[in-house]
Amino acid sequence: MLQSLVAGFSSEAQEVCQKVTLDLLELEREGLDNEALAKVYTRLARHLHTLKGSAASLGLQDLSSIAHKLEDALAPLRKDIKPMPRSIVDMLLHGLDLFLLRAQAHAEGRGEALPDPTAALAQLVADAPPPEEASSASAAPAHAHAPAPSAAASQPAPSQAPMSLADEDSGDAGWRVAAHQVTALMREVERLREFRMRLEDRLRDISKAVELLTARELLAPTARARATLASVSAGVRSDGHEASDIVDSLEEGLKSITTRPVRTILEPLQRMVRDLSRQLGKQARLSVVGAEVSLDRRLLDKLKGAMVHLLRNAVDHGIEMPDERERAGKHHEGALTLRVEQQGNILFMELSDDGRGIDVVAVRASAERKGLITAEEGARMHETQIRDLIFRPGFSTRSDVTDTSGRGVGLDAVRAAAESMQGRIEVVSTKGSGTRFILTVPMELGSSPVLTVRAIDAQVGLPMLAVESTQLATKDNLRIGRLKTQLDYNGQLVPVADLGARLGLRASAPPSEGQPLIVVQSGGKRLALAVDAVVGDRDLVIRPLPAEVRDVPSYQGAAILSRGELLLILRPGWVVTESAPQTLSMPQSRRALVVDDSLTARALHRAMLEAGGFTVHLAASGARALERLQTEEYDVIICDLEMEEMNGTELIAKLRAQPDTKDIPCILVSANDSAGARARGLSAGADGYLSKRECAAGRLLTEVLDVMSRRGARE
Repeated sequence: MLQSLVAGFSSEAQEVCQKVTLDLLELEREGLDNEALAKVYTRLARHLHTLKGSAASLGLQDLSSIAHKLEDALAPLRKDIKPMPRSIVDMLLHGLDLFLLRAQAHAEGRGEALPDPTAALAQLVADAPPPEEASSASAAPAHAHAPAPSAAASQPAPSQAPMSLADEDSGDAGWRVAAHQVTALMREVERLREFRMRLEDRLRDISKAVELLTARELLAPTARARATLASVSAGVRSDGHEASDIVDSLEEGLKSITTRPVRTILEPLQRMVRDLSRQLGKQARLSVVGAEVSLDRRLLDKLKGAMVHLLRNAVDHGIEMPDERERAGKHHEGALTLRVEQQGNILFMELSDDGRGIDVVAVRASAERKGLITAEEGARMHETQIRDLIFRPGFSTRSDVTDTSGRGVGLDAVRAAAESMQGRIEVVSTKGSGTRFILTVPMELGSSPVLTVRAIDAQVGLPMLAVESTQLATKDNLRIGRLKTQLDYNGQLVPVADLGARLGLRASAPPSEGQPLIVVQSGGKRLALAVDAVVGDRDLVIRPLPAEVRDVPSYQGAAILSRGELLLILRPGWVVTESAPQTLSMPQSRRALVVDDSLTARALHRAMLEAGGFTVHLAASGARALERLQTEEYDVIICDLEMEEMNGTELIAKLRAQPDTKDIPCILVSANDSAGARARGLSAGADGYLSKRECAAGRLLTEVLDVMSRRGARE
């Protein structure tokens, strides 16, 4: 029983020590007034006293002694309130490290083998002596250091309430559930949600039938059937509401079990930034925005490593030395800001610094020197491509190896971690002003509200978290100019964009009277999106796109509707940009056939080709493509190489063997980008070969036009 209490104490002591760490970082800040300092000192003293009393109540006298020593170091500073000297902060932080290491050892049953902490405590004080202004006060401590009581004497009397971090019932560890079991349960909740959506569809069908019957003059037996149908409809509606409540409760319960706030991994990183800055002779402070967002615990563990690499890189490479910053007109203390934002099932983490920024000339030179690119390749790259070189394995701008950098390991690990989470990492930088890293990661657990809208016959979704309002276009609220249209929204002029034009389905035009406008906000930007219709909102599970098309900028994921239809979800950050879509002039008579066994890949290829003016048909297999070709004619065929039953080369071989299809331009698309695979695809009769990464980068439409041009020239 006692060992289980010790284990509980160790776990909760970590939380208290984290609070102490944050208090210490706060106390060495500049600019806090005396009242604020006094509150932090009081809170810090209370935490240390709690650690001491809780350890003593369990007979852990080594831990009680450490906490007591930390109290002694703090006591003189509380008499003369001022920012805590860094030497004292260092000593207290090291003391906390010692406390936690020994607490963990006790929790694992290794406490008996631990050496006496007296020598370690003495070394702490010797390594970080109190400053002169604190030494006089520390000569007369507030209370004498009483001899440590024995383990038996430390147990509280029956009439006393023990000062403990762990609850009396903490020995009950509860149930241990494997991650795959929780995930399986969440999948069942998702099935329930899909069932509820199907139930809603059935209810709409019944309601339409009732309306149809009501509109006709009916015989008495039919009228009774109508009344029965109406009663059933009301019952189904009530059952649907109850099912919705059950699904929501199950989902919230599972989230409370499987998630925890992002701050649990971010707050400890503030200590890391402080220590690394001290080690490098720099000054930097980390601020966190949005730390209360709750995430899957497994995702948090993966994110922590990526955040450590990014922060170490920012302090080491981004933040300048204090004197250099002052010469540049900056504050001597560098500012790091970590922002966390959730949009639907997508998590955005942005780390920004106000440091020196990325020197693209130095990056390119270093990449060439290390053999990552040739001089010719470097000369053809634009700045964005050069900045992306920092994610290459083996890249480093350091010529020497230090404790923090120079080994070429760091940001490549961040990109690998992002891809392992089905996410991506981007970098934006301005030389002399700072750098921003944006990590985008899909979240698997739970659903999120999505607003479905329509442009012509294309339906897409918008995360409701990014939708600020919905209104109708009128002559009074629109400002139509020669080059742009704006919406008068709450006294501000917001740019208006046409969704159909943004998707490449039609030419851009100002909204008509009464047309729906969706005000979308993301990253501090706002835009009014003109749509043809608002279909409605639903709670949907947004799945990440396949890796080969994840870099398509317009979509953040996809959801499956009740009848199996795919709904692509727009990326709010893409929506609020005002850049015009890249369209290529192409007659509407051009027809393309996309053959791919991936539903998402088919939809994305279709979106890209329709943006270029193509009429696009889809086929999920080679056999289905051959069936379509018996009744339809196409100007180009885009085919996946790796398909079951009939792969891409086999399909092309059949096409080349038939007189009616032997001259149709064909492009193979594959995840395999090797020279051998490309050569085999072209030798099989393909006119072009693209990797799926090249498709995701926007090469598909250009390649289609090139292939059609080359085939036409040969004819």
